[in-house]
Amino acid sequence: MGDKDLFDEMMGRGAEAPRGPYKGFGTWFDAEDPTRLRKKAREAEDVFRLTGITFNVYGLEEANERLIPFDIVPRIISAREWTKLERGIEQRVRALNAFLHDIYHRQEIIRAGRVPAEMIARNEAFLPKMIGVSPPGGVYTHIVGTDLVRTGEDEFYVLEDNARTPSGVSYMLENRETMLQMFPELFSANRVRSVSDYPQNLRRSLSDCMPPACTGRPVVGVLTPGIHNSAYYEHAFLADQMGAELVEGHDLRVVDGRVAMRTTQGYTPIDVLYRRVDDDFLDPLNFNPDSLLGVPGILDVYRAGGITIANAPGTGIADDKAIYSYMPEIVEFYTGESAILKNVPTWRCNEADALAYVLDNLSDLVVKEVHGSGGYGMLVGPAASKKEIAAFRAKLISKPDNYIAQPTLSLSTVPIFTKAGLAPRHVDLRPFVLVSPRKIHITPGGLTRVALKKGSLVVNSSQGGGTKDTWVLED
Repeated sequence: MGDKDLFDEMMGRGAEAPRGPYKGFGTWFDAEDPTRLRKKAREAEDVFRLTGITFNVYGLEEANERLIPFDIVPRIISAREWTKLERGIEQRVRALNAFLHDIYHRQEIIRAGRVPAEMIARNEAFLPKMIGVSPPGGVYTHIVGTDLVRTGEDEFYVLEDNARTPSGVSYMLENRETMLQMFPELFSANRVRSVSDYPQNLRRSLSDCMPPACTGRPVVGVLTPGIHNSAYYEHAFLADQMGAELVEGHDLRVVDGRVAMRTTQGYTPIDVLYRRVDDDFLDPLNFNPDSLLGVPGILDVYRAGGITIANAPGTGIADDKAIYSYMPEIVEFYTGESAILKNVPTWRCNEADALAYVLDNLSDLVVKEVHGSGGYGMLVGPAASKKEIAAFRAKLISKPDNYIAQPTLSLSTVPIFTKAGLAPRHVDLRPFVLVSPRKIHITPGGLTRVALKKGSLVVNSSQGGGTKDTWVLED
């Protein structure tokens, strides 16, 4: 089922029989009637349409709200594989939190010469107003989405750390719900770890980070930019699932040193605000004065201990792609251990030697914007035309600080269901991590994004990718 040089997670490298985690699924699939499976795939699409699971694609003139394609073949991870991933993710998230505390306090890592001072000082994601501020419970990254790729049986790489406002967890939950609905017999035959308690764990984890001003059961809110945001479905879904208030900036104001929301009984203080609004738009008094999405004065309340903001302002510097290239040093500096999960080798284009190498090898590399996301503003060299490479070369030369480059990895494939049967497609994985002062909780599985076009390496939904359910087996 595919290129023998690529690692396929179901078949390994050209094997005749499925690998261990897929044995049960393979037996089931071979016994299934393809007509029934095609009908189920259509039903799954109808479920997503009826539920309203869509996302917005920016920059398109018409019909910019799309259904995310869902594939009915689960991605299956063994208990042994997951244990290694869990250890590596937890180590990395602990290091990220320690790094954030350090750069907003004593900056020991800069004094030690492990990260250059200019990488922090000149970084637009660094917030000087957070210097000396310690968030409630010492947690900066309450919710992290760690993007992983796989190249072999035991070879995993971290592609990026999403530490600002990682999205996609609603799709993880809906994918599972849909599979349980469509194929209950599969879950009877396979011991799959549950993901359904994520909203309760999120609520508990956020409540554990309540601010000093909170005296009773914490009131939790989700701050959304509103219905026109690409992830609005997720904001509303999570607020509903964890029993939190869904609020917009105009619903909130500062009252008696607290951030309070408008209710029919007047204004009620919010203790923990899970914000899905970027730093720049969070507080027009302290950041972008033109913002209508945030709350005037919320940063002052936060610094005085009147509210918890998750994730903390200023965490964006931890998922900056230039800082990413220092993660092996960051992990070692704060944990005293080598990184369990490897980084993808990265060239920093602001360094003259690296830039020269990248310019000479553009057709073989993936080049990304330092602050880019969603698959926008990147060059996939092997898939680009000569014209696209020439245009990107000009961008690189004019603003090298804005880019990093990485080799094109031989990403693993997993099967998707097509009219002709199973076909291999490239995937990545975004496990979701919850951090509280008491524990780090990693949901078993995460969001698998799949490139639906044959040979494509771009899995982002905004670029034509889809999603599938991710199974972590109990044993």
